[in-house]
Amino acid sequence: MASPPASSASSRTVPARPNLAFRQLRGRLSPGEFAAAVRRSAREIGEQVSCDARYVGRVESGEIRCPNYAYERVFRHMFPGLTLPDMGFTPREAVRGRGARTAAVSAAPLATDPAHRDTCIQIHEESDVLRRAFITGGPAAALGFAALHPIEATAATSAHVPGPRAAAGRAGAAEATAVEEAVRQIRLLDDRHGAEGIYRRATQPLRAAYELLDADVQRRSVSDRLHAGAGELAITVGWLAHDSGRFGDARSHYAEALATARVCGDAALEAHAFCNTAFLARDAGRPREAVRAAQAAQQAARHLASPRLLSLLALREAGGWAVLADRAGCEQALARAERHFAGGPRDGDPEWMSFYGEAELAGLEAQCWSALGEAGRAVEHARRAVALQDPHFTRNIALFTAELAGDLADSGQPEEAATAGVRVLTLLEQVRSARIRAMLDGTARKLRAHRDCGAVAGFLERHAASAASEEDATGGAGPVERAGPVERAGLAGRAGLAGRAGRAGPGC
Repeated sequence: MASPPASSASSRTVPARPNLAFRQLRGRLSPGEFAAAVRRSAREIGEQVSCDARYVGRVESGEIRCPNYAYERVFRHMFPGLTLPDMGFTPREAVRGRGARTAAVSAAPLATDPAHRDTCIQIHEESDVLRRAFITGGPAAALGFAALHPIEATAATSAHVPGPRAAAGRAGAAEATAVEEAVRQIRLLDDRHGAEGIYRRATQPLRAAYELLDADVQRRSVSDRLHAGAGELAITVGWLAHDSGRFGDARSHYAEALATARVCGDAALEAHAFCNTAFLARDAGRPREAVRAAQAAQQAARHLASPRLLSLLALREAGGWAVLADRAGCEQALARAERHFAGGPRDGDPEWMSFYGEAELAGLEAQCWSALGEAGRAVEHARRAVALQDPHFTRNIALFTAELAGDLADSGQPEEAATAGVRVLTLLEQVRSARIRAMLDGTARKLRAHRDCGAVAGFLERHAASAASEEDATGGAGPVERAGPVERAGLAGRAGLAGRAGRAGPGC
């Protein structure tokens, strides 16, 4: 149960005042691009912050009046010489301690005035509710990450969603924030370490989030946040299942998100659900469904003022056409994707799209050309995808390096393919992804004919050792064997997708 209002000054409501100074510091970067810059700066000084486009939006709207100490250190590193007030923040003493209590008392009448209820925002940075939700029990306790592979156990951060407050079965802004934070934390884990091992644990906050939808919610704005948050969490957990090779589970989670979007009339959530459904359908060997889902996503997104979203959705459509070997349809969709991408980032870009930039565009184009049998063009785009990838997205670096390895094998460059394959194996010490392992397995099969080459022999030996280690860790089952019949077919097909129209060229 939440603490009484008088217990914490930081939980008082205050009117939001936009932070125009911070908005000027962001300059021409999109919220997602600026968030990536914040994360990079944090790594430079040894801090860990889970900054994303939504956090940037909360700062600029004035919802976050003063950052916590970790963010303050990062911002001071990014903008040397500037103080918090220079960046548009309220001095810390004014939002914490005696000064905060005085300010909160003066603002209290707004919180009881129904006319202002939706224009007042709760300061959650250090509220008692979120302390219990995200801090107590240790950073890995909420999802039980201590039992996972050491990668996830070391890197895990809390992603707990509290149930409705027991006294009246109610849910409010604090619970909505908890759901949104769970989405961010799980996505950060996935970006850095891949989905395997995280998926089963992540279903726990998902169940809690959907329980909140049946709670008593006093404000429509909070209800909308809860529905959007639960839907985004369903998509996130569905993606974890997808990347783990559990295609049936992923399909179910995406359908749940789509139903939630339809119930609350959320076009952005609907577009996201269809986007991931299209991606899943392609990987599962249902390319016509991939095309239809991508087209439905574009229809839902047509009024969202986000060219970058339309670009990604056009790429999802292109991927389906490529697997169908429809060159004309694929090229038309690729042209639309590049045209929309040139529209640049916008403030209306969904926060989940922080991964989508030039690197992702190049990588998805590489997959299309590979499926069409254009190995040379695929290599060109895959190289660009690897070179441009943000270091934060470790999983995507591994993914597109695996794509490059397969494309190089198809284009008759076995030694360079083996070198790229070794880089993937090194990254798989940090990343666990059935999808990436399946792609690398396909590359290994293509390179066996060139085992007399030194680099190839070294890669095959290391790949075999890695596969044996993975089997030991999973009780003798690799990513394909652990999946069901449909998933096995999809993973096997994805592993061979890049080179199904071609084969490795001559020897060294």
